[in-house]
Amino acid sequence: MTGIPGGRHGFACQDCGEVRWLNQGLLHLRWLRDREHVVREVAQHSSSGLDTWMDEGLAFLDEHRGHDVIVVSE
Repeated sequence: MTGIPGGRHGFACQDCGEVRWLNQGLLHLRWLRDREHVVREVAQHSSSGLDTWMDEGLAFLDEHRGHDVIVVSE
């Protein structure tokens, strides 16, 4: 359990079946997936970097570029 209400949440690639659980809530993961371009722009101009969950989420999205990535919960 991650301490996030409602269980754990993450990204899943429907093309290859890989799942990455991230320590963040469902709404935040949807926001990251839907606004990936904004997060990448902020990362380029941020001297302090992004939160770990954002870095991990962006890495997953990079690895599965062009695949159907969904947000999952359990």
